Amino acid sequence: MNEKISLFSLVLLIVAAIDSIRTLPTTALFGSSLIIFFLLSAVIFLIPIAFISAEFASRYPEEGGVYHWIRHAFGDRCGALAVWLQWINTMVWYPTMLLFIAGTAAHLINPALAGNKIFLLLTALATFWGLTLLNLQGIQVSARVNAFCGTIGTLVPMVFLIVLGAWWVLLGNPISISFSPPDLIPLHDLSHHGVALVTIMASFLGMELAGVHVSDIQNPQKNFPLAVGYSALILLGTLILGALAIGIVIPKDEIHFVDGVMQTFSAFFHAFHIPFLIPLLALLIMVGSIGGSVNWLLSPAKGLLQAAEHGFLPPFFLAKNRYGVSVRILIVQAVLVSLFCFAIQAVPNIHAYYWFLMALSTGLYMLMYILLFLAALKLRRPEKSYQIPKGIRTLSCFMGLFGCLITIVIGFQPSPDVVIKSNVQYAMVIGMGFILLTAPVMLLWSFQKKRKGAENYCI
Repeated sequence: MNEKISLFSLVLLIVAAIDSIRTLPTTALFGSSLIIFFLLSAVIFLIPIAFISAEFASRYPEEGGVYHWIRHAFGDRCGALAVWLQWINTMVWYPTMLLFIAGTAAHLINPALAGNKIFLLLTALATFWGLTLLNLQGIQVSARVNAFCGTIGTLVPMVFLIVLGAWWVLLGNPISISFSPPDLIPLHDLSHHGVALVTIMASFLGMELAGVHVSDIQNPQKNFPLAVGYSALILLGTLILGALAIGIVIPKDEIHFVDGVMQTFSAFFHAFHIPFLIPLLALLIMVGSIGGSVNWLLSPAKGLLQAAEHGFLPPFFLAKNRYGVSVRILIVQAVLVSLFCFAIQAVPNIHAYYWFLMALSTGLYMLMYILLFLAALKLRRPEKSYQIPKGIRTLSCFMGLFGCLITIVIGFQPSPDVVIKSNVQYAMVIGMGFILLTAPVMLLWSFQKKRKGAENYCI
């Protein structure tokens, strides 16, 4: 009999899966208003997706993942669409993480390299192909690497960043953001600050992964809601205070997306006369980011493999190595991510490209979450598995749908701090990105239809 997961262990699992230092520079751009946007995002997205995912995980304990969850409500085709959105989002998201790792690595050599496209490209490619080879060793190796890297490379630097920010304020140093009521709640300029919602939603992606543990939790009816509440507090506390720590020391028009965290640490360490710690923090952050990347590389590939096993991909993609890893899917996604990375050489502005990738990947993921909330509404409340109180369940679904839709809409608007030629052109490029990256799912549908037709003909 397997040992059940305690409340404390579950909180750590949830926090480790989501908490990330990478998105702090983009949220720091919005000053003190990020506090209200983080709280809003928790209500309309973070908590709803955690509850609904827990319900699906306990309703179908033998069929984990969004493909199975959604196909039970809308059929195999919608299940394939959902898992495709989850997978292709990762292909778009990964270059942002790789750029962050490369930008951080630059501070181990020469901070000026954070703006060097060739350095960023080579570092990104080496990191991702290295992670791909690591994941070919199976989930056990990946899990150990993720646990080790996440602990020393994410939580330690984030807590250190918050402590340095508090120290900066207590010593009476000047701060670069205002906490006046108009800045905390920017009703005068919601169109400008509303874009913060995209970056904050990007910080919360992956909450559905926590739901797969419901059947292994001690007293899940009581402990899972408590774990969600405690985790939300920890996530909100670290993400809000970490972003504010960046915002108080770096003026918003000087914040770098790619290496903003190291930019802030460098400012702190030079001000406090401890610059020798810069390489150590850079190394820790790289380790944490690599650990987080490991967690996201294998799971989407496994989800796409589930769709392949139901006839949506040729048998070629079903091949597994001795560790049970879908080798060919991992190689295909490594090639796609490499192509997105190569685009760095063609774009005129790295920060604009970073923002574009983040907005596009977040929007694609939100489409998947919309399917998940709609599936929960169609299937209604389960009778025997983990249950959310009836009224809270319905409210969670509608709040989640609202949060997803508004995030997608806002994603068509560029950040006001990103230099682009035209807002209309930017929106058109985002729209084309949605079309081009979702269109291939029709090929999956067509392949399954032909395959079923051939099987029926043979019978």
